[in-house]
Amino acid sequence: MKLLPISLLVFALAAVAAFAYDPSPLQDFCVATNDPEGWIFVNGKFCKDPKQVIADDFLFKGFRYPGNTSNPLGSKVTPAFVDQFPGLNTLSISMARIDFAPGGLNPPHTHPRGTEILVVAEGTLLVGFVTSNQLNNTLLTKVLYKGDVFVFPISLIHFQLNIGKAPALAFASLSSQNPGVITIANAVFGSKPPISVDVLTKAFQVDKKVIDYLQAQFWYDNN
Repeated sequence: MKLLPISLLVFALAAVAAFAYDPSPLQDFCVATNDPEGWIFVNGKFCKDPKQVIADDFLFKGFRYPGNTSNPLGSKVTPAFVDQFPGLNTLSISMARIDFAPGGLNPPHTHPRGTEILVVAEGTLLVGFVTSNQLNNTLLTKVLYKGDVFVFPISLIHFQLNIGKAPALAFASLSSQNPGVITIANAVFGSKPPISVDVLTKAFQVDKKVIDYLQAQFWYDNN
């Protein structure tokens, strides 16, 4: 059996690392624009003419005011991803503000393209994430207080719950301009068109009536 040359193995590992996250920018910035006239398409967005870029292109004011938590989940996520903040384009970073009413939940979800690091600005949060099947779907959970920081590895299911008696506030930073969000309950029971009942009854080992009930619910999106 022939072994691969060491140089080829090193190249393969380097290639995997290079393509694991957002690509590195090839210029100072690439402020996203919806106007394709005369500009190039970079990482899903057209670039604004650099000579027309102004300081306001790098400013996001969406975190100034609390999000509306008057909803079934009692939480509101205000994203500052590339769609809301064009100056992030090609910079491999984004943020989110998360407001919680007492008892409010940011439900189990994943970010398929980004690791999340979260800091608690106010309140007390129960947070956690679940490892992959390879690690037996182990739940790692912690109670966070003001000033605490917690990291959720890329793609793993995670959540945040306000266990305090007062509103809570957290800010998250993510390692992608567009980390994506998949809310588990919404995706499984609220997909359009719906996933086959036969699939879900066998997957969850429950009666068809349970699946019918869950699929009939209104799955609120707090983003």
